[in-house]
Amino acid sequence: MNLRIALAAWCCAAALAVAALPAAAQTHSLESADVARFWTAFDAVRASADPAEKRRALLHEYIDPGSPGLRAFMQAKGYTPECYLEAIERYPKFWASVRAGTLALADNSADAPRRIAALRTLYPPLRPATVYFAIGCLNSSGTTLGDKVLIGAELAGGGPHADVSELPEPRRSNLRNYFATRPADGLPLLLVHEYVHTQQKGPGPTLLAQALYEGAADFVAERATGELPPLDYVRYGARNEARLKRDFRAEMRDPSYARWLYNAPDPRYGVRDLGYYMGYAIVRDYYARSRDRKRALREIVELDYTDQAAVEAFLQRSGFYPEDAAAH
Repeated sequence: MNLRIALAAWCCAAALAVAALPAAAQTHSLESADVARFWTAFDAVRASADPAEKRRALLHEYIDPGSPGLRAFMQAKGYTPECYLEAIERYPKFWASVRAGTLALADNSADAPRRIAALRTLYPPLRPATVYFAIGCLNSSGTTLGDKVLIGAELAGGGPHADVSELPEPRRSNLRNYFATRPADGLPLLLVHEYVHTQQKGPGPTLLAQALYEGAADFVAERATGELPPLDYVRYGARNEARLKRDFRAEMRDPSYARWLYNAPDPRYGVRDLGYYMGYAIVRDYYARSRDRKRALREIVELDYTDQAAVEAFLQRSGFYPEDAAAH
């Protein structure tokens, strides 16, 4: 489907999905023009043999006219013109394999307005956010900055067809496993997860706080979509929760997340990002113990994840570690 037609379809779906909501709630939007601009720049870079001209084309066609979302994405992830130029030059097979998928993202997100409307039903104070699709440097499918949801189209739009053969290890294996989960099919879930982050206070100062920050976004997104990410940490966590619970407790107050979040597979388990699951499990138990589920959902979203004392109190109320709760 043509990107402009797909975007029009998304906007039409958005209007239908939120028509019954108050006018103030009908403010979320999606911007995807950066994707087409990237491919114009990509073709110009590949067509030139002059390094100075390559850089000029990237700036002129992609970065300088980029949306506020692209600027936020580059700020959040530390992207530079050099990282784009390096990726374009080093991984031509990868880019050829994902081009069509990035241009189809607007079509793949057609269900997003209904999911965001469901999120607003669960959490009526939901503040508006703008979703931006852009191209990054192959290391982020999604992040946020302020009121902006920032989707890395070259990853979020991929699938098993993505050619990662040119990438070095362990990046090659990590991305091969990621693309095997068909991330383009799960785009609405990713959008809702990141949308939740625009409502939260984070990041956290400890592993516990950051795991809760991420796990809460997974939990709330599950309430809105009925799904969890089809990633290894979900499956492994559910099967090995007792072991992970013991190990996590010994490390949860560490200021480093490196063994549990945003990491290569931990040698102890052979799985990455298990902090997401541990945060999710704590939030799950907190919600299950609550008599007022609507209030609990609001407390989960509005918890100050930057406040370690507030995070510790939340953990105790969850009953996830019963012996700790009994001691208090």
